[in-house]
Amino acid sequence: MDVRNCKKCTKLFNYLGGQPLCPECIKELDTKFDEVKTYVYDHPHESIQVVAAACEVSVGQIKRWVREERLAFSEDSQMGLECETCGKMIRTGRFCDVCKASMQKSFDSLQPKAAIREPQKKKAEAPKMRFLDSL
Repeated sequence: MDVRNCKKCTKLFNYLGGQPLCPECIKELDTKFDEVKTYVYDHPHESIQVVAAACEVSVGQIKRWVREERLAFSEDSQMGLECETCGKMIRTGRFCDVCKASMQKSFDSLQPKAAIREPQKKKAEAPKMRFLDSL
């Protein structure tokens, strides 16, 4: 059992993984996320600062949701985040499409290719001695 203090309210709780928040704070954060998502849907061209002020959420939390690909900037928005590899502006996530493809290619090259082998014929086994238990 892993007992920790909640990062937000400092209550003790049984930590099961993920963010170090108690169930009440996670529920509150999910409610805030739904509120932000609705606000962004109704006002797609607002900046992060305006959304944060309207929904009473930190700018960092909104950026975290964008990095986690839970939220995205609209296509025609001037706002965006920088790709963590090349610095290109992106709408959501951590990496641009070019960097994702490059990483995928490098990961694929690390995996050994499965060689296509012909099934080997079983060698004739020497006869084995079998014993029967007597009754």
